[in-house]
Amino acid sequence: MSRQQVLSGLDIGSTAVRLVVAERMPGGAIQVVAAVSVPAEGVNRGVITSLEDATASISAAKEKVERMTGLPIEELWVGISGPHILTTASRGVVAVGRANGEIQEADVERALEAARAVASPPNYEILHAIPKSFTIDSQPGVKDPIGMSGIRLEVETTVIQVLSTQLRNVMKGVYRAGFRVSGIILSVLAAAESHATERQRELGVVVVNIGGATTSVVVFEEGNILTAAVLPIGSEHITNDIAIGLRTSLDIAEEVKLHYGTALAKDVNKREEIDLSEFGAGEGEIVSRRYVAEIIEARMEEILDQIDAILKKVERSGMLPAGVVFVGGGVKIPGLLTIAKSRLRLPATLGVPNSRFMSAIEAVNDLSFATALGLVLWGDESSDDSKGRLGDFFSRFGVGGLRGSVKRWFKSFIP
Repeated sequence: MSRQQVLSGLDIGSTAVRLVVAERMPGGAIQVVAAVSVPAEGVNRGVITSLEDATASISAAKEKVERMTGLPIEELWVGISGPHILTTASRGVVAVGRANGEIQEADVERALEAARAVASPPNYEILHAIPKSFTIDSQPGVKDPIGMSGIRLEVETTVIQVLSTQLRNVMKGVYRAGFRVSGIILSVLAAAESHATERQRELGVVVVNIGGATTSVVVFEEGNILTAAVLPIGSEHITNDIAIGLRTSLDIAEEVKLHYGTALAKDVNKREEIDLSEFGAGEGEIVSRRYVAEIIEARMEEILDQIDAILKKVERSGMLPAGVVFVGGGVKIPGLLTIAKSRLRLPATLGVPNSRFMSAIEAVNDLSFATALGLVLWGDESSDDSKGRLGDFFSRFGVGGLRGSVKRWFKSFIP
């Protein structure tokens, strides 16, 4: 495996750091050669709280994957998340540069730069300015204006902003672990790229990534991003609720959730019991399984109601033909799809990895690796020999505004 063919994606989560290394194959297939997960330290709700601990976790993932591949991993794509993420709509307007009126990539870049000139809260920076549609003179709804003729070019964008300090902390942690950063992508966008089909995004779909401490949401329609958000609630909150409800430890609560958990309390026999001693509790500690299910169901309903609130803001509540696609480590609880269909009034499915992935590694089918796999796809699409398989402008322009910052920051980190 040559270094030119290596594609790597790093997902820094609240509970785990996941690193996927893949190889670009002839014909467009991507062969996953290594996928590792190590416990995350120094990260809370997707935000780095201890740079030293987070760097150590990233370094541990690096060492583990390099032992597996026998190849130094030097460069990668990185996901970023957290409740600080902001999403707004913006518009940019420019005059077409060439005298003959033919629109060039430079015109699109200038229009996007104008759209990036939005009012940002203090200490925020634009991560993505993602084009939705263009208007040439008075002709709206243009998807790809390059090569067309006009005098005035207008672009409608979805602008995603992140805290500058968190962006810098992610960069520092990755650099100190011995990596170079090719680009930074909002984590849920990466997960959507790897586990939601182009057809689903055209029809209208909400992709939900339930992690340990956060739940990330992105809504698509006609291939465009309508909104994205990160909720400060995840599967760890379910564990905490069980621990409080049963008056037991977090470790035992997690085992109860994994072995006996369900989000459908009505399907559990009222007489069914769980003996906590099998997980290390004292003898005679017996609890009702239905009570545990009621705890889980209540928290899952809260998460789903918050997702529905996001859909209501963009007027898509119960109105996405492709429904909801779930990914992440927190989607393994039985009954999730049933309760989601009822609560969101939408079809609900678990995500399926992009057909371009080929590997015997089990992690490819593990939904907790959705973000890292998606970052590998972004890396491939953004490579010099990419054929633009994304089918939209994101691969060319969506991360363009950040690349200069990435280079500047790396120079500032080097002694």
